[in-house]
Amino acid sequence: MTSSYSRLHSVSLSAETPVYRFNQGLPVATKMKEPAVNVMTDLKRVEAITVGSNVLIDEALQKMIYAGVRLLIVINEDYHLKGVITARDIMGEKPVNYVAKERVAHNEIIVAHIMTPDNEIEALSMDAVERSCVGDVVETLRQAQRQHALVLDDDDHSRPIIRGIFSITQIGRQLSIDIPPTGLVQSFAEIEALLHPGN
Repeated sequence: MTSSYSRLHSVSLSAETPVYRFNQGLPVATKMKEPAVNVMTDLKRVEAITVGSNVLIDEALQKMIYAGVRLLIVINEDYHLKGVITARDIMGEKPVNYVAKERVAHNEIIVAHIMTPDNEIEALSMDAVERSCVGDVVETLRQAQRQHALVLDDDDHSRPIIRGIFSITQIGRQLSIDIPPTGLVQSFAEIEALLHPGN
């Protein structure tokens, strides 16, 4: 039986052919005065990296490492927000304090024990983001001393929905600033120099 399909033409690879890097559709480089959406991870275009609240924190950290992120959105079985957990939460003082207070082993701590719950999260509105520049987002994160911010929008039925994420590490990368993943103080100091040149 004859096939109605054709074989595709092949080409030889040259030495050291670069591999395409997924960039979420974001520009490789940006500037402080450019639109804030240039540095927002848009969950309409990129799948949110999520975790359940009953997952062990060591497993959550491994998921972050595998996905190359430093924040996981904590969801319930209906894919609704329960909170957020960051690498800083897992590797900082929160687990130590929880172990001391609750007298449990470190390897028994789950995400729910140290995450920031939804009722303690303040999100930015998509309307405000669309009217803002990168520098505005950096200043907002700096004043809050946070490395991440969620963005709230309305879905097709005018109900609130988590639409995006800002990450100071991602912003630094696009501003061509090498931000150490653990260095909140150094990170903001470097970015603040861009915000207020000559100070």
